Amino acid sequence: MEKSENIPVVSKKVLLPFILITSLFALWGFANDITNPMVSAFKKVLELNNTQASWVQMAFYGGYFTMAFPAAIFIKKYSYKKGILAGLVLYAIGALLFYPAAAYAEFGFFLAALYILTFGLAFLETTANPFILAMGDERTATRRLNLAQAFNPIGALSGLFIAQAFILGSLQSDDIDANGSAVYDTLSESAKATVRASDLMVIRDPYVILGLFVLLMLVVIAVVKMPESKDKGSDSVGTGVKRLFKNKRFVEGVIAQMFYVGAQIMCWTYIYQYAETLGIDNRDAVTYAYVALILFLVGRWIATYMMKFFDSGRLLMFFSFGAIAFTLGAIFIQGMTGLYSLVGISLCMSLMFPTIYGIALQGVGEDAKYGAAFLVMAIVGGAIMPVLQGAILDLGGDGYTDIEILGVPEVNFSFVLPLICFFVVAAYGYRTHKIHTY
Repeated sequence: MEKSENIPVVSKKVLLPFILITSLFALWGFANDITNPMVSAFKKVLELNNTQASWVQMAFYGGYFTMAFPAAIFIKKYSYKKGILAGLVLYAIGALLFYPAAAYAEFGFFLAALYILTFGLAFLETTANPFILAMGDERTATRRLNLAQAFNPIGALSGLFIAQAFILGSLQSDDIDANGSAVYDTLSESAKATVRASDLMVIRDPYVILGLFVLLMLVVIAVVKMPESKDKGSDSVGTGVKRLFKNKRFVEGVIAQMFYVGAQIMCWTYIYQYAETLGIDNRDAVTYAYVALILFLVGRWIATYMMKFFDSGRLLMFFSFGAIAFTLGAIFIQGMTGLYSLVGISLCMSLMFPTIYGIALQGVGEDAKYGAAFLVMAIVGGAIMPVLQGAILDLGGDGYTDIEILGVPEVNFSFVLPLICFFVVAAYGYRTHKIHTY
C-alpha cells in the first residue's frame, strides 16, 4: 500500500476547483471575525447589557443550526456546486439587509440580517467541507481539509482589519473624554439618537460591500465546472442518518465540535471585554485579536505538516492540553500576562475544527453529506456558549469586574466555560487515538 505521505494532497486535475472552494473558507472567516467585535460595538451604540449584546452571536451561529440539515438535503438532491451557489445567494442577501437595518435602527433587524447571512454560511460549510474531503484519496482527506481551513484565518484577519480600521475606530459612541469617561453617556437623548444613526451606518457599510463581493464570487463559481455529478444514491435520509448515529466516532465528533466552536467563539468574542478591564479600548484590543489569529494561522499550517507523521487523534489531544493550560492562565493570572494567555489559546485551537471534522467523517462515504450537516449544526455551540458567558459577566452588573469569583474578576472567571469545552475536546482526541478504530 502506498504511504499516505507519498499521495498528493490535491491532484492537478482538481486544482482550480480546490482553489475556488478553498477561497470560500476565507470568505466565511471574514464574516465570522468582522462580526465578533460587533458584540461590544452594539452594546455601546444601542446601550445593551452583556447578555443582550451576546445575542449577536446567538443570531449568527444559530443560523448554522437552523439551515445546516436543509442544506444537506439540498446538496444530496442536487449537487455540491448548487449548494455552494445557494449559500452565496443567502450570504449576499443577509449582508445587504444591513442597509435597511441601519435605516430602521432596530437591533432585532440586525439580528435577522445576521441570521439570514449565516443561512448562507451554513450552506457553504455543509457543502465545502465534505467537498474538500472528497477531492482526493481518503488517506489524505484530513490533511487536505486542514490545508483548506488554513485559509480561513486569512479571511478572519481581513475581517478584523475592516472592523478595526473602518468600524471600531469610527464609532462616536466609543469616544472617551480627557477624564477617561464615555462621552456618549453624557449626551441628551436627541444627541444620542444622532450619534446612534451615524454609528449604525458605520457598521452597515462594510457588510453591504461584502454582500456585493459575494455576488461577484457567485458569478465566478457559477461559470467554473466542478468535478462532480448529481448523487444517484437511493438511500433515504432516515437510512443515512441512522447509519451515522450508530458510528460512535461520528457522534462523539459532533459533541466535541459543539464544545470546540463554543470555546473558540467565547475566546474571540470576549477578548475585547477582557482587554477593556486592563484599560485597552476596543480598537486597540483588535491588535491582540490580530495576534491570536496569526497564531491560529501558524498553528494550522504547523498542524497540517505534522499530520504527515503523527496520528490526528493524538495531535488533537495534545493541542487540547495546551489550550487547557493557556485557559487556566487567562482565568487565574490577572493583568497583561492573563491577556497573553488568552491570546495563546488560539495557537492550540488551530487544528481543532478541521481535525474533529475529518476524524468524524472518515469512512462514512455518501453519508458525509448528512454527517457534514450535523457537524455544521454543532456550530450552535457558538450561539449558546457566548450567551452563557455574557450571563456570568452580568452577575454583578453591566461591567466586567463588578464582583470576584474564586478570587478573580467575573470576566476572568467566565473563561471557565472554554476550559470545560477544551476538556471535552481532549477526551475526544484521546478516544480517537486509543479506542476508535479506522
